[in-house]
Amino acid sequence: MTSLSIEVTDVYKKLGPNQALAGVTLCLEEGGLYGVIGPDGAGKTTLLRTIMGLFHPDEGRVAFRIENKAASFDQARPLIAYMPQQQSLYPDLSIKEHLEFFRDLYQISDDVYTARRQRLLRLTRLEKFEDRPAGQLSGGMYKKLGLMCALLQTPSALLLDEPTNGVDPISRREFWDLLYELRGEGILILMATAYMDEAERCGEVHLMEAGRIWTYGPPRTILEKEKARDFAELFVRRAEGSQGK
Repeated sequence: MTSLSIEVTDVYKKLGPNQALAGVTLCLEEGGLYGVIGPDGAGKTTLLRTIMGLFHPDEGRVAFRIENKAASFDQARPLIAYMPQQQSLYPDLSIKEHLEFFRDLYQISDDVYTARRQRLLRLTRLEKFEDRPAGQLSGGMYKKLGLMCALLQTPSALLLDEPTNGVDPISRREFWDLLYELRGEGILILMATAYMDEAERCGEVHLMEAGRIWTYGPPRTILEKEKARDFAELFVRRAEGSQGK
């Protein structure tokens, strides 16, 4: 797999009157599983969209390295898959028809497609549901279908915006098992979530609020430093401290 790393440096982005990003910096290395954790409105989606080139920074820069060499966004873009919070799947199309649609979109040859399709169906445990329309899938299965469509192009980096939102606990666990397997294959994974318990599942987390990263590092290191039981307690404590000022 082609290695890809991403560096965001002091990025600012204003959306209307809202300062969505206010000096965000983070470094994402090949094979890392990173979490951007924060409440709704923290700027997580804006950050992912800026990395994807859907927004252009007002200040700062997003830089890419392919095989440890500086690369342009145009060179990096085919190596990045983005799974938005609201996925654009077609309710009347089956799992099989979705995969065939993205095969044609990515212009994947039949022999390569067959191998990738079988592997992705096995990873997601959706082999028995190929003919089921997307509109009849459970929340967890729907998310897995979106992930399969994103992975069909075999990306080097995967950006996930609230991928487990509205998913039942068992499906969330299965989704995380899938992410761990993908990380083991060297894929860089950046996941934005408001679920505080998911922070501890990441290799490194960036805690975000009001467009800023206020601390980052390995989850256990942060909790020990802040003397907090979990990230929910840490965010509540921070919110209470802000209100008291």
